[in-house]
Amino acid sequence: MFITLEGPEGSGKTTAVETAVKRLQELGYEIVRTREPGGTPIAEQIRNVILDKANTAMDPRTEALLYAASRRQHLVEKVWPAIKEGKIVICDRYLDSSLAYQGGARGLGVDNILNINLFATENTWPDLTLLFDLDPKIGLERINKNANREVNRLDLEKLEFHNAVRNTFLQLAKRYPERFVIIDASKSQEEVAKATLDAILNRLCK
Repeated sequence: MFITLEGPEGSGKTTAVETAVKRLQELGYEIVRTREPGGTPIAEQIRNVILDKANTAMDPRTEALLYAASRRQHLVEKVWPAIKEGKIVICDRYLDSSLAYQGGARGLGVDNILNINLFATENTWPDLTLLFDLDPKIGLERINKNANREVNRLDLEKLEFHNAVRNTFLQLAKRYPERFVIIDASKSQEEVAKATLDAILNRLCK
């Protein structure tokens, strides 16, 4: 199974899934945790270029293409082999992030970005996408309070940009209801972790 985690910056998806992964492993599931952009050496090098705060001159289409390139390499080297071995892959961000950030917030068009990514991924869709929904203002406040969190180029965008990201994510959840589950990320860490585990177990039992 291929599970992806999506949401605005600071939505706490990484923290929430840690508890769920531990429980799934206790139940005997083999879990591969990974992230995008990145996850493999080549993809991580591309990540460094994309998120470098010095690269403010990066063109939006260049950004979109770099994400797709990183995603392709990640699938080839890590995701596809793990799924073939019968493991559950849980990926922090996937193509929906490109649709939300570059397609929606950058204004390049969701369908334009989708076409680029369908080529890159050979139409590989997640079995389940957990959308950790949160008011971007709260998410950015969380980031500013967390001294240990990586602050990247996208974190520095204005609030309007992050609002557009959230709105596009919610539109995607309506467009693909068969794979999206919305998690209220404004709740306590315990509640969010429980909702995360419940959503994954419900899909595994189908």
